[in-house]
Amino acid sequence: MPRVGAPIAVVDLGTNSTRLLVARVVDGRVEELDRRSTVTRLGEGVDASGRLADAAMDRVFATLREYRDLIDGHGADPVVAVATSAVRDSANGEEFRTAMRDRFGIDARILSGDQEARLTFLGATNGRPASRATLVVDIGGGSTELVIGRPGADPEFHVSTQAGSVRQSERHLHDDPPAPEQLAELREEVRGIIDAAVPPDLRDGVEHGIAVAGTATQLASIDLGLEQRGSARADGHLLTPAACDRMLATLASKPLAERREVRGLDPDRAPTIVAGAAILVEAMDAFRLDTVEAAKADILHGAAIAAQTAP
Repeated sequence: MPRVGAPIAVVDLGTNSTRLLVARVVDGRVEELDRRSTVTRLGEGVDASGRLADAAMDRVFATLREYRDLIDGHGADPVVAVATSAVRDSANGEEFRTAMRDRFGIDARILSGDQEARLTFLGATNGRPASRATLVVDIGGGSTELVIGRPGADPEFHVSTQAGSVRQSERHLHDDPPAPEQLAELREEVRGIIDAAVPPDLRDGVEHGIAVAGTATQLASIDLGLEQRGSARADGHLLTPAACDRMLATLASKPLAERREVRGLDPDRAPTIVAGAAILVEAMDAFRLDTVEAAKADILHGAAIAAQTAP
């Protein structure tokens, strides 16, 4: 167990982005010291090929070289690294992990769906009142996690679905901008995935929704019209179905070059934001949510808390 208050580093090797959190955990609360996110598209092509591409791994390694310097600069120890959908689903995931360990001294743990759900829920709901049945929606590049429970306890239900923004973009959105029928097919598939994955009684029992990861915070930033990417103002913003529908329609009508110029949107997120927005809209509809809260606290925070409390 790390010393109380000593810096901890968490690296999340996602399908679309590689992220870093350096933080102190004191009395179960996470104090961020540094946070970075770089779109590396590690999962590019994995849905079709079943393998991590060499170019994709090289993008991650270049980012980890920068992150290693930041970690060392903060004197963070331990360094916790987690890998989710892209690495879990790829035939050469172990080779990738070995190269990471040899080059950067970072030993990534491939999380099971159970572990990913528990850490995501812990991070997103930490410090919140336990009175409401809460849905945490984590829209990743390769998968979307749907986790239901009450803050302060382990999740009561979770499922990892194939409704990731990169995966769905590669499956359906072949034109630029995407043709209406392509977006409709994407939404129909996502709707079917959620309907099949979550029993109706569980969907009906949810009282509050929290959406974490890049899609949600990017949509919050767009909804607020923020000029500064990654602004703290997006954290906690309530997204309504009407606002998300409106943003989805606008984003889907623009070619990629114009999406990159949308105020509040990180240009690197432009290739996958249409699919991500569609997934969130379908999730809100399936759970009949009037709002979802965009939150930056997610699996990074959950992994930091778990590392501090581990024996």
